[in-house]
Amino acid sequence: MGADTTVLVTVTGRDRPGVTSVLFAALSRHDVSLLDVEQVVIRKRLTLGVLISCPRDPERLQEELEDAMATVGMDVDVAIGADPGRTPISTHAVVVLGSPVTAHALQAIARELATQHANIDTIRGVADYPVTGLELLVSADPADDASDDDRDRLLRRGLAEIAVRENVDIAVERGGLARRGKRLIVFDVDSTLVQGEVIEMLAARAGVEDQVREVTEAAMRGEIDFTESLHKRVATLAGLDASVIDEVAEELELTPGARTTIRTLRRLGYHCGVVSGGFRQVIEGLAHELELDFVQANTLEIVDGKLTGRVVGDIVDRAAKATALRKFAAQAGVPLQQTVAVGDGANDIDMLTAAGLGVAFNAKPALREVADTALSQPFLDTVLFVLGVTRDEVEAADAVDGGIRRVPLQ
Repeated sequence: MGADTTVLVTVTGRDRPGVTSVLFAALSRHDVSLLDVEQVVIRKRLTLGVLISCPRDPERLQEELEDAMATVGMDVDVAIGADPGRTPISTHAVVVLGSPVTAHALQAIARELATQHANIDTIRGVADYPVTGLELLVSADPADDASDDDRDRLLRRGLAEIAVRENVDIAVERGGLARRGKRLIVFDVDSTLVQGEVIEMLAARAGVEDQVREVTEAAMRGEIDFTESLHKRVATLAGLDASVIDEVAEELELTPGARTTIRTLRRLGYHCGVVSGGFRQVIEGLAHELELDFVQANTLEIVDGKLTGRVVGDIVDRAAKATALRKFAAQAGVPLQQTVAVGDGANDIDMLTAAGLGVAFNAKPALREVADTALSQPFLDTVLFVLGVTRDEVEAADAVDGGIRRVPLQ
């Protein structure tokens, strides 16, 4: 007996019930062995590829396949002697988000990947709302002797330039088990989990909103020390009635997609927490409502029902945010490489660089420069797409729990 012949069978056409059954019935009559199978359906158009080892008469098999697939209105291509090489293991996931994602943008991304000797293994859609999202699994050339960290930096740098030029977000993450193993996510609060800055909402009650906003913006840009800025801003609140804390807490508005994001991650088994340079008294109710596992924030001093203009206890500054991430990870039993941190300002730099994946969300330049990925869309659930969760999966899970809404949930 001669050696078996490798054959690649590709079936295309309008998807319908029975196609796979007819194909494999024809294959079974020739005692073939399956080497690989892949199928994708795009808008009810099917592409089904089957790599087989055929022990005899591949030409006869080809004739039977053509006849069989004609009975279900499908086209079939049979490549006899196909290369049986192994399917590559993707080294990176590249997620492209935009409104819209243009063909020109994807061409530029593909060209940059080719320049860096990275091959696109698969492409799939991960979202069609509120943004278009595409996930590219890519594998770098094994001959490339750069370290993993160097390869990550080169990919991110090259694709970041395209993201700016093409007005899309491009996230690059290490592929394989490292990507699927994330188990803890920590969010900054102000301008990340919620819209706006809590201290500015408090300052508005004291009539010093403009003064406080100037200090806040300078701190977020990294121009002044966060602790110094916090003391300056809190001092302007001296004498305010403590009841304003409850008023501000009632006015907090979640970033669009925040509930969706946390609800979905909890379904996936994530531990979820927040660490904030803001104030525990304001965000505790929201944290309880969202069923967060961890909360760390500053505490306003209150004496005789009035704010004193001071904070008590340790200050949650840039360094303390990273410390909190490590503490949360230890309490959850999660290695740092399996953590995600999301923030928007310079005081989030240490936390994002300590995390396994640091996401800059509508962030200041100082944070974008050091983050693993930067998102500019106004929807927090874009974080899910970066993690490989699709919009369809989110909506299917919501439907099981009692209905869905195709809007960014608050």
